[in-house]
Amino acid sequence: MDVKTGFFYLFSVVLLFAAFRVVTARNPVHAVLFLMLAFSQASAVWFLLNAEFLAIVLVLVYLGAVMVLFLFVVMMLDINIDTMRKGFWKNFPLAATLGAIVALEMAAVLLSGFRVSDAPAMAAGAIPVDNSKALGILLYTEYLMPIQIAASILLVAMIAAIALTLRERKDSKAIDASIQVKVRAADRMQVVKMGATQQAPEPAPAVPVEQIK
Repeated sequence: MDVKTGFFYLFSVVLLFAAFRVVTARNPVHAVLFLMLAFSQASAVWFLLNAEFLAIVLVLVYLGAVMVLFLFVVMMLDINIDTMRKGFWKNFPLAATLGAIVALEMAAVLLSGFRVSDAPAMAAGAIPVDNSKALGILLYTEYLMPIQIAASILLVAMIAAIALTLRERKDSKAIDASIQVKVRAADRMQVVKMGATQQAPEPAPAVPVEQIK
């Protein structure tokens, strides 16, 4: 067994353990943390399989954004664990049946396909290209038009979502920048002369020096 195979089995064992603990953990925060561990191990396995693009996307998108958001949501929610446990054994037969079906389907796919011997051989003298570079070449050559269409649709959707959720608050204290630029000193403060409303108090009588001593 070489080093690469050893790391593959190591990451796979940790991945299976973390996935099992995601389902069996009683604390939701612990379940989210185990799910993050499972994603990191899956990313490491993809690195070993020379799928560095998928591995980096998994780390940046899921571990860096989605799972952190899940963790904050779970920690901020007041989850009653005792209430969640009610009805577990009632729904367990259906969950076990669905899990067994999914496991059998995955076993059938993995045992019948994805053989290394079926992979196309590299031509003699060809320069090896990593999958990230190959994917970039395909996206910006053959699939340039679909990428541009998809980007335009996403941009329109983002602008529409912002426009639909934008509401002007009546109690907002925001000031237009153009008004601030055009302001004058006379508009800021105005001095108004007002007459005295009451007489000034009379000065206190002077105390003789002899009395002070």
